[in-house]
Order: sequence, then structure tokens, then C-alpha cells
Amino acid sequence: MATEPGQARDPRPTLAVWKFASCDGCQLTLLDCEDELLGLTERVRIDHFLEMTPAEGADREHARLDGRGPYDLSLVEGSITTAEDAERIQHIRRISRYLVTIGACATAGGIQALRNFADVEDFLAAVYAQPEYIATLETSTPISAHVPVDFELRGCPIDRRQLLEVITAYLAGRKPQISNHSVCFECKRRGTTCITVAHGTPCLGPVTHAGCGAICPAYGRGCYGCFGPSSKPNLRSMVAQLRHDGMSERDVQRVFRTFNAASPEYAPVPDLAAEERQGPSA
Repeated sequence: MATEPGQARDPRPTLAVWKFASCDGCQLTLLDCEDELLGLTERVRIDHFLEMTPAEGADREHARLDGRGPYDLSLVEGSITTAEDAERIQHIRRISRYLVTIGACATAGGIQALRNFADVEDFLAAVYAQPEYIATLETSTPISAHVPVDFELRGCPIDRRQLLEVITAYLAGRKPQISNHSVCFECKRRGTTCITVAHGTPCLGPVTHAGCGAICPAYGRGCYGCFGPSSKPNLRSMVAQLRHDGMSERDVQRVFRTFNAASPEYAPVPDLAAEERQGPSA
């Protein structure tokens, strides 16, 4: 925790973990680093992390925004969905020397970004008995849409090994070594037979960022795309393959909007799906 007045200055860099609109799952990944967590706290001072703070201290985040920091490393989970969020992330950026976004919500808007494709007022009227008490933005957007981000760690939730690599890289003063290749590479490494080639199962593995260890294909089902877009995804070929494997134009759009709905890399999908419908192979 923070160094008290009169105490010798703690030489460890400070770590802060911040939450926006999300399920907390990516924050829990840090707590899941059970074998490494004690060793990690010898190298960094976890100075702000409400998920591991007693319940009676749960209202301290807003107060700290005015008086604490700066922090050497900030991990930010969740998307921007309210005007207050948009203001708060600006402050967190100012008090953070190195800012890393963690998870699909923070890097691509998350499931809540489905609102971006409809009228948010319709959702409010359908879900809440008194929607006039709800203050929200019309969109859910990633952190990078509001402030500069030093590194984005994908996943829903993130992978603990990749998270430790990001923190270790920061401590070593180097760039995180997180591969940008697709889930297909992970299938090859674990010896999993391609379910699309062998069984015609629709799978987003060719355009999805590695990190999960290709869990779904290993159990005979298609990749959901939890880790978001891989580097330079070939969406035209992917959409054509999904249509070949039996997915309708609507299904293609929906499968890309599940976890990373606001990802800019996936923005061309509706047009590509429409082109595929009109093409000679439709």
C-alpha cells in the first residue's frame, strides 16, 4: 500500500487496477495468478485495486482520483458507457505513466457495444421500468477511443500468462512479447485437427487473436472469437468460408459482434457479408 509520511520511500513501482463497464472477469485474472502473486508483489506495489479491497472501502475510488497517484502502471478493464466514465478515464490517463487496457470490453467495447447497432433508448425502455433514471451514452467504446493507450491485451477474459508477460515486460523495460498470430497456430501446436476442414464446422479461428490455447476447437466446436481480431485478418476469405459452411448473412454479422462488437477491424463484415450474398457463389 502507499508509503506513509515519515516512512522510507518504497522503491517498488506502483500498480493500479481500474474498472469501467465490465463483468470484473479480467481483474479476477490478476487474482488468479496464485503461484506468482506473492512474487509479483515483491516487484510492484499494488496501490489501487478495489477488487481486492475490503467492502467497506469500496467507495474510495472517486476520492482517490483527486488525491492519489501518479501510478507507474495502470491496468484498465471495461468500456466507456457513461459521461462520467469518459471524464474519469481522462484523469486516470493523466496520473498513469504506462496504461494497459485489459480484455474485450476495454479493447473493443465488449458485449455492451451491441447497443452501437441499435437505438439505446429502445433498450432502456425494454429493460428498465423507469428508464428516466438511467444516465448512459448511446455507445460503448474502447478506452483507446478516448485516451492514448500504451498496450492492449485482448481476451474475454484475458489469459493470465499473457497478463504476467505484460507486467514482467514493464518491469524489464521492454515491449510485451504477445504474439499477434491467429488461433489456427495454437490448434497446430496442440495437434488439433482443423474442425472446419474435417467437419465443415464454422470457426473464427483464422481471424482471431491467439491467447486462449484454442480451447473450443480442441473440444470440437468453432472458435467464438473471444480474443478479438488477429493481426491483419483476412475478413473477405473468412466471410466467404462461413457462408460456405452454412451461415446466413445475418448469422455472419452476429458471430462477429458477440464479444468484440466495436472492434474497428471487424467493421467491414456487414458489407462483405452482403457482397457474398450477391456474388456468384451465394
